[in-house]
Amino acid sequence: MRIAVDAMGGDRGPHEVVKGVLEAATHSGTHFYLVGASEQLRPAGVTFPKNVEVIPATQVIEMHDQPMLAIRKKPDSSVVVATRMVKEGKADAVLSIGNTGAAMAIALLTLGRIKGIDRPAIATPLPSISGTVVMLDAGATVDCDPNNLYEFALMGAVYAEKVIGIAHPRLGLLSNGEEDAKGNDLVKRANALFREAFAGNTDLNFIGNVEGRDIYRGNVDVVVCDGFVGNVTLKTSEGVAEMITTVLKQELKHQKWMRPLLIPIRPALQRLQKRIDYAERGGAPLLGVNGVCIIGHGRSNAYAILNACRAAERAVQQKIVETIRERVRVSPSPPPLV
Repeated sequence: MRIAVDAMGGDRGPHEVVKGVLEAATHSGTHFYLVGASEQLRPAGVTFPKNVEVIPATQVIEMHDQPMLAIRKKPDSSVVVATRMVKEGKADAVLSIGNTGAAMAIALLTLGRIKGIDRPAIATPLPSISGTVVMLDAGATVDCDPNNLYEFALMGAVYAEKVIGIAHPRLGLLSNGEEDAKGNDLVKRANALFREAFAGNTDLNFIGNVEGRDIYRGNVDVVVCDGFVGNVTLKTSEGVAEMITTVLKQELKHQKWMRPLLIPIRPALQRLQKRIDYAERGGAPLLGVNGVCIIGHGRSNAYAILNACRAAERAVQQKIVETIRERVRVSPSPPPLV
């Protein structure tokens, strides 16, 4: 297996990406390509293992760059070179924690769409009481029609089954109420389309509308929404998780009488923090393109990079692109939009 890593993206600098990739390389037989400025990717005194190789790229697409303009002006940027390696068959997956818009645009332009998929979607794993929930779209396509959401449902079900390991995942449509009549025009039309398209289809388990709280209660396995709603939900969830851990630390610090209680409950607190930490999931796949593309958080540390590499490996091992292609081929076309 070969994974091309855009080593120049992210808020923490290339050294953090290199650190995470080197950790992944020590536990895997995968060959990793670190793509970027060669002089910044080889720390002094560090010897790379045989399964880590530097691929030079002379340009960097920064976080503030406009994606399409940057692609034209920076054809030798690290994310372009890394994605091109997948297109040319030199790598099996690409991983980037840089400019998300640029990574998505490059993946679409370079790899193209899977036949039958009109728009891509970012499938983000989220924690729940019962395990893991897949939410899509988390920001790739902000303006959707019901057919797009139907395609997201197909892809999300495949990812939940093959990569997360959820048998017969429950599909839910994110809305402001569980009743079929709730939601905006998009959700109402999508609900009607799902009811008709999935009727009698035992491969897809559509349970109807779900609310935001259901994501974390474990009442659903795949949550479908447009990229605008999904991204707001994701960022809100990250903020709540950070608030919980920060407030908890503050309370434990200032309430001296609680300090003797810390020792017995510390393992539980550590497990809690681990369950809600985005670094545990590493990265999210951009589904719908003809290649495995993993997009990580811009704030990713080495541990998050390590887990993003593992996410890329699982997606390749489970042939996620090929499985989505086959699922789309055999699934009934959605009824005409009303």
